[in-house]
Amino acid sequence: MKLLDQKELLYMAPEVTITVRLIRSFEHRNFKPVVYRGVNLDQTVKEFIVFLKQDVLLRTSLPPPFRNYKYDKLKIIHQAHKSKTNELVLSLEEDDRLLLKEDSTLKAAGIANETEIAFFCEEDYKNYKDNPISSW
Repeated sequence: MKLLDQKELLYMAPEVTITVRLIRSFEHRNFKPVVYRGVNLDQTVKEFIVFLKQDVLLRTSLPPPFRNYKYDKLKIIHQAHKSKTNELVLSLEEDDRLLLKEDSTLKAAGIANETEIAFFCEEDYKNYKDNPISSW
């Protein structure tokens, strides 16, 4: 096994484990968590969204309603060693801080090891935020 010198360590992209919560329905609290290991934090949020859309479509372990859904937005749910919300699906608070901007890198957006993020349809989120009623 080769030991890396200081220069090689500086140029290595940080890779982390992230849990992505695929939210199919806010009203019905219908979601599935998927764990991703070796996620490069130097990629942009937009690149990660493209990867997720492709990966989710190919995951046979997910039911078809989750695979074929129109996901388009990411939001931080929880970060390791920080407080957690009481919301069962996704907090409707602090969108300006927690919604990920597509042009920033994952690292700049605040993603770190063991962060949990939500992947959902922005239109559904806005509708639910306007009328946050659960169906069950």
